[in-house]
Amino acid sequence: MRLELPYVALLVSTVTCLGGSEPVVTPHSKHPAKTGGSESRIPDRREDRPVYLTANNMSIATGQPSLTLMSSGSIQIPVWSLSGGTPGQSVAGLVTGLPSGCAAVKVEIVVTTTDTATSPKYEDVYRVHLSQMEEDAPFTKRHYQGYPVRAPLPTAPFHTRTILLESYYEVEPDAPLWVRVQREPADPADSFTSPTGLAVVKVTPVEAPAKPHVVQNVSGYNSWPMMQAIGEKLVCVYSRGKAHTIGEDARAVYARTSTDGGKTWTPETVVANTPGYGEVPVGKGLDAAGSMLLWVRRVGPERIHDLYRTTDGVTFTLVATPKLAVSPMQITDVFAVPTVGLMALWFEGNYGDGPNSSWGTVTSSDNGATWTQTTVESKLTKAQWPTEPAAVYLGDGKILAIARTELGGTTSERAQFQLVSRDYGATWTRSKTNIGDVMASTPSLILDTKTGLLSNYYYQRGKGGILRRRVVDPDSVFDQPLKWPVSHAIATGSQISFDAGNVNATVIGDTHYLAFYSGEAPDTAVLVSEIAAPEGSVPHNAESPDESRE
Repeated sequence: MRLELPYVALLVSTVTCLGGSEPVVTPHSKHPAKTGGSESRIPDRREDRPVYLTANNMSIATGQPSLTLMSSGSIQIPVWSLSGGTPGQSVAGLVTGLPSGCAAVKVEIVVTTTDTATSPKYEDVYRVHLSQMEEDAPFTKRHYQGYPVRAPLPTAPFHTRTILLESYYEVEPDAPLWVRVQREPADPADSFTSPTGLAVVKVTPVEAPAKPHVVQNVSGYNSWPMMQAIGEKLVCVYSRGKAHTIGEDARAVYARTSTDGGKTWTPETVVANTPGYGEVPVGKGLDAAGSMLLWVRRVGPERIHDLYRTTDGVTFTLVATPKLAVSPMQITDVFAVPTVGLMALWFEGNYGDGPNSSWGTVTSSDNGATWTQTTVESKLTKAQWPTEPAAVYLGDGKILAIARTELGGTTSERAQFQLVSRDYGATWTRSKTNIGDVMASTPSLILDTKTGLLSNYYYQRGKGGILRRRVVDPDSVFDQPLKWPVSHAIATGSQISFDAGNVNATVIGDTHYLAFYSGEAPDTAVLVSEIAAPEGSVPHNAESPDESRE
């Protein structure tokens, strides 16, 4: 069995002793620091140097996992054997000595198996629990239960996999970090019934993302923004009311523009404020001439969608109020499809568990003046229902969309949907993805014309409060929706579940601009983050949640 060099140094140093405590070392440490118990400290470590917990640095947290030697020839590796059939087995350890400037950490595990039945057709599922021991506070205060991470098994026994369980957990660098790793054999995605061996937990300090710019933070519930570039100008449209409600008469739609990348904004203008209705922007895009289109939903005596057009982000003209057979909950972003014209996706349902939800497309062949509605799927349950989708046209008739799930729970079933079409949107296939670090997370997609890379932005609501990005070669996931690469933190915001979220993205040149809202009711702000477009090209399945090594 061949292991990555840092892991070899770690594991060989602990092979001779399975009981008690062992030192944690980094690849840069000449002499490990001796400590007692399962706590270890790393001296003189730079911010980018990871901390490693070997099997000997951890102890049983729940259930009855066993500490054992996994042998192959003359090599014996101590691992925690985690059952593929008995739920609730986990191990934990403490990490101390994080660098003073450390803002957050990412957590990875190294696992392997001796079972000859191992194959990529099987998956296993893991979860991390994190907390810190802060002064004058219960050590449960900062508990974070990670999302289930599913990963395919390796092609042969004794191959190791590095699996990212969490890419961004904010820390207080002076407080001990508690790490618990649990396998989830009861998760629907865990199909490998044999034990796996947990050899190493890797904790790496990461920098804090840049702070976002403020678009609007006046008193009130500023929320649900849409962001669109018109040439070199950013246009941000948002709504404001008194609470997280869509039908209140006080809720109207406003716009501001920026020509300096979101640092400063023009005075607010009113887009829509119809008496007796609550109004919210729900979709944006460009028409054939490059003008901005904006879908605004009106909720009052009835639910209506109005389409507006603007050339400057200040003056908005009503273009259409289509009469549709199915009244959508939302019509989302507009994009161009050859041979079709303009297209947007819609969805409808009451958010209940019954089979009464649907989704489909609306298309326009006359630059937005009239629209034709098509239902793709109906009578869906909540578990089957894709909501708030974002789509891009890839070429050759192919469209890829990502949609939000309304499922709760703590299993891998709560994951974004992928919707694909090969025939310009005439027919579609719906699948679940492996994008599980979501909670009512609305996606927004940008396809970079220079590199062909696709960025999926979404806000992880609740604990964490993180705006995330996953970057992929769309060809690598078009037919393999479980192959999405890992996520990275772009910004952080409120951790109050529904007082933050709903990212919407646009691009100018080589920079992506991401509008979202964050705060605490009754006052929230609309913010915008900027980040460089991903560079180069991403090989198929690069940076996938697991990286197998022989």
